[in-house]
Amino acid sequence: MRRRDREVKNPEEILAIMRKCDVCNVAFFDKEFPYVIPLNFGVEYENEEFTMYFHSSIAGKKLDLLQDNNKVAFSMSCSHNLITGDLACDCTMEFESVCGNGTIEILGEEEKMPALTKLMNHYQPGIEHKYDERLFKVVSVLKLNVNEIYGKRLKKKGM
Repeated sequence: MRRRDREVKNPEEILAIMRKCDVCNVAFFDKEFPYVIPLNFGVEYENEEFTMYFHSSIAGKKLDLLQDNNKVAFSMSCSHNLITGDLACDCTMEFESVCGNGTIEILGEEEKMPALTKLMNHYQPGIEHKYDERLFKVVSVLKLNVNEIYGKRLKKKGM
């Protein structure tokens, strides 16, 4: 990372940034260009490893691409605040972001509910989540095992 002064290394701080974000952009390998799609997600940090969860239809482009290559990159950002100046060069943006890469797998039927609960807890923590069992037949749940993760932030002093 070029701007070491903005780097976030502490895993708990990275997790806190991730919990503020509501969308994760995931880049899949496609033939000529990457295929990037915004996804809702859940995240956990256990045994010094980050794991992310996404839901999907049981068919579609991202699942087709995963069959050929399950390596992905991801990014998310939050806490945006434009800082203006007298000149365009004086403008900047406060932000917090997390980027990384890893491998995705499609979870088996017995793993879907616990993973979906982790995803739902990201958006509605502290409540019991109930599911329609019929929907489990038409949903895939993806698990991203994170290999590398990077946090970054810019917060102007006094703001």
